[in-house]
Amino acid sequence: MNTKEKIFPRKSAPEKSARMVETIYGCKWSLTVYQLLANNINRPGEMVKSVEGLSTKVLNQCLKKNIEFGILNKINYPEIPPRVEYQVTEFGQKFMRILDDIEKLQHEIDA
Repeated sequence: MNTKEKIFPRKSAPEKSARMVETIYGCKWSLTVYQLLANNINRPGEMVKSVEGLSTKVLNQCLKKNIEFGILNKINYPEIPPRVEYQVTEFGQKFMRILDDIEKLQHEIDA
């Protein structure tokens, strides 16, 4: 073997980010939740009322996944009755731009 040849190691998919994208796209409601947040609908009750077919249980599962990934942040207000709102984190904004790029790529493939 020629000593001047460069040997490249096998490249594999980034494990955590690939799992995150797969989980988010695998969740039927995540993209809808992002759309709601972009339209300033950030309280769970409003979200459920705004989307036909979205249940509180499924929404809570979706929100929980997004919080675990650091995409969303949950804000609890110490009021009576309790009030909870969700917001997109700085990381979440970056992640959503990537999802937008994937959607654009899909449109190019479909064209």
